[in-house]
This record gives sequence, C-alpha cells and structure tokens, in this order.
Amino acid sequence: MQLAYKDYGEGHPLLILHGLLGASGNWHTLSNKAFSEHFHVFTLDLRNHGRSPHSEVFDYPAMVADLIEFMDEHDLATAHVMGHSMGGKAAMHLALEHPDRVDKLIVVDMSPRAYPAHHTYIFEALRDLDLSTFSSRGDIDDALAAHITSYPVRQFLLKNLDYDRDAGRYFWKMNLEGIYQNYTKINSPVATDETFGGPTLFIRGGQSDYIADSDFRAIQALFPLADLVTVDGAGHWVHAEKPKALTQAVLDFLR
Repeated sequence: MQLAYKDYGEGHPLLILHGLLGASGNWHTLSNKAFSEHFHVFTLDLRNHGRSPHSEVFDYPAMVADLIEFMDEHDLATAHVMGHSMGGKAAMHLALEHPDRVDKLIVVDMSPRAYPAHHTYIFEALRDLDLSTFSSRGDIDDALAAHITSYPVRQFLLKNLDYDRDAGRYFWKMNLEGIYQNYTKINSPVATDETFGGPTLFIRGGQSDYIADSDFRAIQALFPLADLVTVDGAGHWVHAEKPKALTQAVLDFLR
C-alpha cells in the first residue's frame, strides 16, 4: 500500500508514525520547526488513517509491510524511526522484524505489552454519529461532547473530519469501521523471540500509565540497549503537551 506522507528538511531520514486515530499532521509543527533542521523527516499516514488508502486488513504485519514498501520506494536503505502509541508499536515491530532497516528507534508512550480497550467509548461515540445530519463542525463537536467530555480529545478526533462540497456532507477521512473491527489486534502484545540490538529510546509521559516501571524488564528483553526518559507533566500525548521537552530528548538521543 502506498502511504500518504509529508516531508521536511534534509539529512538522514527520520520516519515518524502517528498513533491510533491520528495522522501525519499531528507531528507537523515539531517536524517543520525542530527536526527538519537536522534530518529529512517523513511523517506518514498509516493505513486507514489520514490520506492513506483504506483496507479491511489492519494489523501490525500489514503496517510493517507498508513501511518497508515506503522505504523501498523512496530509496531509504535505513532510517531513524519514531512512533507514538500505536505508531510506537508499529515501529517496534519494524525494528524487530527488519533490524537492518532501522538505525535508531524511538518509542513514545507505548510498551510491548497488551493493552485494555481504552478507546471503546470513543469508537461508540464516533460510530453513533450520522454525519449526514450535521451542517457544521460545531454541531458535531456538541454531539460528541455528550460522550467525550475532554475538549482536547474531541479536537484531536475532529482533525479526521472533512467536508465533501459536491455531496454537501461531512465524512471521516479515516476508515473508522475498519479500525474498529481490528481494534483488538492493535491492542495485542509484541510477541516474538527476535530482538533489536540498535540504540533505542522509550519516552513516557510522567502522568501517563502507558509505560509502567514494571514494563521496563520486558522492554529490555526485546530492546537490550533501551533507555527510558520520563517527561514530567505530560500525559499520553507527550509531543502535544510538552513539545520542547520531547524535542530535546529526541535530539539528544539522535545526535
């Protein structure tokens, strides 16, 4: 599958992979203003997200195949790879299955373990909306607010909303149903006997529970050179909540 992407700057390639229900644009500001000064940055829309094609197949093997296809098409023999949340787990799979293609690995607020279904209420709220009945983004936001009280979360989700002027209706850019039907696969653990021996950095939000202290033994079993950095005051969306601290941690590691 040919993935949609944006690229910035020049230098050694850095691939950035967004999280569940996100898109490449989530990393635009940091890629454009910070990372592009040192690297040729590629922010990708993973399958079923953003402007990339939709498919009923949505799991980590498929995402890894897409990433290898992308690297081959762009003549990227190797690259640094950074992923957040679901993108972090995709990055882990890529490094473990194709260690010769990954120079340095950065995983933001995700561990290799299985996760409970944190986002069920979000999927229910999105799937219950009949977008054809709404005439404005504000009305859609109001409808979501009855089930999703967090304004930042709603604004994050509404970045997936687009408008078809010919049809006169709103629609989701992401493949909502395809993602929902495969949600358990996205929450599955990284189960492999392989290891990645390259430099690896895990970054977690100090207020997030996605990477617990008890996870680090399992992390080092798969990534023996892994280090862990905690960004104080940040939750799961570390790059949005504490961009300067995350940028510094990434650049210190990559340079």
